[in-house]
Amino acid sequence: MNIKIPKISKQIYTDDVLNILENKYSIIGPIWTNHQMEWCNSIYSSFNDHNKFLIIIYLIKKTLNFYSRNFIKLSYNQFYLKNTVEIEKFNISELCKNINMPKETARRKILELKKAGIIIKNKKRTIIDRSVYPFISPENSVIKISRFLSIFSKILSEERVLSNSLSSEELKKKIELNFSYIWELYYEVQVPMLLGYKKVFGDIETFHIFGTCVVNQHLHCQKINPTIMSRKEFIKFIYSGNKMQGVNAMSISDITGIPRATVVRKLNKLVEKNYLSIDYKKHYRLTGSFAKKLVPLQSSVLAQLANFSTKVYNLVIL
Repeated sequence: MNIKIPKISKQIYTDDVLNILENKYSIIGPIWTNHQMEWCNSIYSSFNDHNKFLIIIYLIKKTLNFYSRNFIKLSYNQFYLKNTVEIEKFNISELCKNINMPKETARRKILELKKAGIIIKNKKRTIIDRSVYPFISPENSVIKISRFLSIFSKILSEERVLSNSLSSEELKKKIELNFSYIWELYYEVQVPMLLGYKKVFGDIETFHIFGTCVVNQHLHCQKINPTIMSRKEFIKFIYSGNKMQGVNAMSISDITGIPRATVVRKLNKLVEKNYLSIDYKKHYRLTGSFAKKLVPLQSSVLAQLANFSTKVYNLVIL
C-alpha cells in the first residue's frame, strides 16, 4: 500500500500570503469585498433577517467544531445527505455572548425559528431542518470561494509563493471532499467579520448597506485605475479627490434585497454620522474620515482570510 507523505518543504506560510494580500490589494481586494457582500446578500435572502441566519450559522459552526474535535471529516455530499443536521447542546447565554446579541432578541428569534420548524427540539437532541428554508446548501458559495482562491493562486504563483496556480475546479473538488473541515475554517473568517462590523455599525443590516457602497467604490476604483497598489495606496486613492462613482438607494435595495424604505432610513443615519456622503444625484459615497477608522478591522479580516487561504492551498498542494 502506497502512502503519500506530505513534503513539509512544499508548504506555504500565512505571513507570505498576507504580505501579497496587502501589497497587491488593488487586484484582490475588490474581488474579495464583492465576494463578502454577495455572501451577505445570500444569507439575508434566506430569512430576510440577518440575526436569524447568524444564529443558524453559529449553531452549525458548533457542529462543525464537534466534527473537527473528533477527527470527523465529511464531504459536501455526506454533510447534505439529509435535510436535518444535529446541533451540539447550547444555551442562550453562551449563544448571546458569542454572537453579541441581546438575550431578548435571541430568545425571540429562536422562538420564531422553532415556530417555522427550522429548529426542532427532540428530547435531548436539537435539530436544524434545512429543508424548511430556501438557503439549503451553500453550493453557490463553494463555487464563488473556489473562483476567488483560483484567482488569488495565480497572483501567488506569479510572486513565487505557490509553485503553480490552481484551477477553480480542482479547488472546488478539494473543498467538497473536505467540506466539514474547510467550511469550519470559512465560518472562522465570516462570523468574526460580521460580528466586528456589527459592533461598529450597531447592526448587520447597516453594515450590509454600507458594505455595498464599499464594493461599488472598490470596483469603480479598480476600473478607472488598473495600477497595482497596496491596500494603503488603494485606500488613499479612493479618497484622493478623484470622482468616485456613487450608488443610489434603489440600487442598494436591488443588490441586497433589503426593502428600499429600510435602506433609505439606514443611509440617512450613515450620512448623519458622516459615514457616507450624498450628492445632488442622491448617490452615496464613502467619507475618508470614517473609512480610515475601519482599517484595523479590515486588517483583522485580511489576516483571517490569509490564514484560511493558506490552509486550503496547503491541503491541495501537500
